[in-house]
Amino acid sequence: MYCRAQSISIYLTIQNYFMKKFIMLTIAAITILSVSVYAQNTLKQENKVSKNKIEKVKYSCPMHPEVTSKKPGKCSRCGMDLTKSKKEQMKMEVMKMYVCLMHPDVTSDKPGKCSKCGMDLKEKKTTETSVIYTCPMHPEVTSDKPGKCSKCGMDLKEKIVTNKN
Repeated sequence: MYCRAQSISIYLTIQNYFMKKFIMLTIAAITILSVSVYAQNTLKQENKVSKNKIEKVKYSCPMHPEVTSKKPGKCSRCGMDLTKSKKEQMKMEVMKMYVCLMHPDVTSDKPGKCSKCGMDLKEKKTTETSVIYTCPMHPEVTSDKPGKCSKCGMDLKEKIVTNKN
């Protein structure tokens, strides 16, 4: 009898040992799984934040700076065209900007997709040169192609203009 009781005791000890190992491994696996799921959720949230980082340009009235809009339009007080705010103008000059061709109000400092239509954002050039033709006697008379001055009949002279966007 003593031998049988001893063998049952050893069996229970071994079973208890393996049960403890099994429980510890299960707890470790659950911990690793929950940490990895949490890490993936935070990565998804970071991706959402970076997608929402696509900024919209702010426009304001030159006469009424408190009147602002997210898109170009007219001032509700005086009817003047809304222009990019001074802060936005300085930012555009310093940074490389990407803009949606279909929605010019959607801009970003990194290449990506437009939040409205999903098109690729294209790099916006900060300076642009164009050629205009002006009269030497009447600088207010301009044209985009060569010709004659409407006031005096002189030939229009080519003038290269650099526009900052």
